[in-house]
Amino acid sequence: MNIPIPFTPRALNLLGFVACVGLMAAALVLQYVEGLEPCPLCILQRVAVMLLGGVFLIAALHNPAATGRRLYAVACLLIAAVGAGVAGRHVWLQHLPPEEVPPCGPGMDYILETFPFSKALAIILRGSGDCAALDWTLLGLSIPGWTLVAFIGFCALALVLLVYRFPAPGGLRFGTRLR
Repeated sequence: MNIPIPFTPRALNLLGFVACVGLMAAALVLQYVEGLEPCPLCILQRVAVMLLGGVFLIAALHNPAATGRRLYAVACLLIAAVGAGVAGRHVWLQHLPPEEVPPCGPGMDYILETFPFSKALAIILRGSGDCAALDWTLLGLSIPGWTLVAFIGFCALALVLLVYRFPAPGGLRFGTRLR
């Protein structure tokens, strides 16, 4: 049984793109208006949101048939899962007891300039005291907590785009015979 969804794949991809733009706008307001500097894990989450938004936008503009839609959905699912993993790690760091919090490390620019990419990524994912700081909350969730919720929502959206059988649009299609 297929539960009808009142949206087309294009509209759902556009919705995903708009949500990513909203997340990035919120991140920039928190950084430049509220003065909250992003830690390395925050920056990785932003990169995941931007990549995800780019794939959603391309999918909305391209509006492919079922196979293409599923390929875009798999890409979105993978990016959202990686973003959720980074956000989950960030939330975990924030909930460590104070004596277990890793020491504050160098900035993202220094890490990327000094170390090879694989080593830099390992250092960034390890996190630091900067990443464990709880500077802002809304309804009891920190910024990484809300980002984790958003990535879970993006995973759900990508799964809908992946497995739901959308009805074919009406009208003539290429290759149909007229009688």
